[in-house]
Amino acid sequence: VFKGVSPRVSMPGPRKYVFVTGGVMSGLGKGVITASIAKLLRASGLNALPMKIDPYINVDAGTMNPIVHGEVYVTQDGGECDMDLGTYERFLGVDLTKDHNMTTGQVYRSVIDAERRGEYLGECVQIIPHVTNEVKRRLRGLAERRGLDVLVVESGGTVGDIEGLPYLEAFRQMRAEDGRDNTMFVHVTWGPVLPSVGEFKTKPTQHSVQELRRIGIQPDVIVVRSSSPMPEDAKRKIALYTNVEQDAVFSSPDLETIYEVPLVLEGQGFMRAVERDLKLGPLNPNLDDWRRIVEPFKAKAPQLRIAMVGKYSKLADSYVSVNQSLHHAAARLGVKLSIEWLDSERYELEPRELEALREYDGVLIPGGFGRRGSEGMIAAADYARRNMIPFLGICFGFQLAAVSFARHVAGLDGANSTELDPSTPHPVVDLLPEQRGIDRMGGTMRLGAHEIEIVPGTAARTIYGSDRIIRRHRHRYEVNPDYVSKLEESGLVFSAFSDSRRRAEILEVPGHPFFMATQYHLEFSSRPWEPEPLFTAFVAAAHASAHGKKETHALTTAG
Repeated sequence: VFKGVSPRVSMPGPRKYVFVTGGVMSGLGKGVITASIAKLLRASGLNALPMKIDPYINVDAGTMNPIVHGEVYVTQDGGECDMDLGTYERFLGVDLTKDHNMTTGQVYRSVIDAERRGEYLGECVQIIPHVTNEVKRRLRGLAERRGLDVLVVESGGTVGDIEGLPYLEAFRQMRAEDGRDNTMFVHVTWGPVLPSVGEFKTKPTQHSVQELRRIGIQPDVIVVRSSSPMPEDAKRKIALYTNVEQDAVFSSPDLETIYEVPLVLEGQGFMRAVERDLKLGPLNPNLDDWRRIVEPFKAKAPQLRIAMVGKYSKLADSYVSVNQSLHHAAARLGVKLSIEWLDSERYELEPRELEALREYDGVLIPGGFGRRGSEGMIAAADYARRNMIPFLGICFGFQLAAVSFARHVAGLDGANSTELDPSTPHPVVDLLPEQRGIDRMGGTMRLGAHEIEIVPGTAARTIYGSDRIIRRHRHRYEVNPDYVSKLEESGLVFSAFSDSRRRAEILEVPGHPFFMATQYHLEFSSRPWEPEPLFTAFVAAAHASAHGKKETHALTTAG
């Protein structure tokens, strides 16, 4: 069984750093490349971990819009981090901490606090050296605390962004201070193919590297993202114009699954470049287990349709961990998923649109905040319950599933969450008591890992096969304890609790093929080789539903 653990603690000698930068445009997949590099290093026996630098001035990702920035990933220790940390954990099988995500807000706050304490007394505090020194201190400190052989550092944004310049300068200084043998620069760029002529273009890469060199950094390795494999003549051209060895130019084409990327890079000899640049000696990554993990993700059929009903449907990255978790479960079961993102507001504008949910094999309502689209999610949860469609709710989806049951089964007219309607006559969902009086938004929710106790004799107990689990949370509101017994009297089952049974964590509807929801974010605990059990149960129920539809259709057709 793959455990994702490095086989060796640390090597003698200085710590080494791989800096991953990006050019041309965002969204190229630097996070996947960074995770893949760390994966290959760990598979070679080195203690390597990644770190993400986000140049925005926010202290963390907690107050950022998922439609713009992607999901907020929560670490075990309660960090609200960039979604790339989720990618790292899913590739490596290591629970990272909040200090694996550095932001400009954190750096500047530390520098300003130091200035106020008088640590720079008499000095004019500047970007260089004070801000860059703080960046270097954090990088080296993390490598030291984790006993790393190699720290793989991903710099967010693209080369040329004003906010990213202090970080690139800090990297440049680290090469000068730590030596060429201990630092390596990997630059990720885009290789477009013009549809009209089918030609692979290298100019974006050339210009991006020129910009990086103007800043003072010569890349050692270039990874070119593209829709198809990069031809050899394009590789030769890039090497010539960027002053990079031809065998250090790598192609990263679109693949069936992101988990193939380490295999594709290593197949091109990526670790030979690492050996040469970091003077690490022979590196022979053992990827046998990883190949076995990746293979099931290439399943072609049967294909299931899952409806993701939410309010951030315009950007798939808003729910990237949920999407990946569903694919983990599908791979385990040998099926293929088609995940379709549906804006819940459509059901508020036109309730008849709910009928389209009959065409799906499962309905999932993920996390979120705020009133917009909430009535549509409540309606979708009720529709899935009444029509026996497998349903899974997560966090906000858990709360709205409880509201939906309260209204449509328990007869509590006007039931709602006080987040959505402060004057509701039935506050089925209410603010956590410890949240009252808090006037700051950032970093103040119930965050991180908490132990959960599962009730015997429930579906949840059967699915998890354990009476206790630990899962991550991110919420301010909870199911009101005063309404738990009222809802259970009407047939709802709360099958898990935390904090000495004060907080409901799982709900389920007996007699339904699958209707379950969790207050915790189960998607942060799923891994490619070990899908979160509730996701596996949900996809299995969707598979059974799809099979039942086919049998019904066959009987109807025969009749």
